[in-house]
Amino acid sequence: MSEEKGSAEDRGGEPKKVSLGDAMKRMLEKKKQAQREAKGGQGHYSTDTKKLTSQINKKPNNQKKRTGV
Repeated sequence: MSEEKGSAEDRGGEPKKVSLGDAMKRMLEKKKQAQREAKGGQGHYSTDTKKLTSQINKKPNNQKKRTGV
């Protein structure tokens, strides 16, 4: 690590100031890289669970309620 160009030790021990935007970009890139490595050779399909959709296919008949019978 001491071989890196422009390291903090070369400038008198002061750490380099990084903007918040740059720091967030680096964190996001590390996160994406970790996700890519974790997926490995999974392929083009996903085995994740999908959001549950409603299984009610037919609406109840409320004609008697509407007509007042």
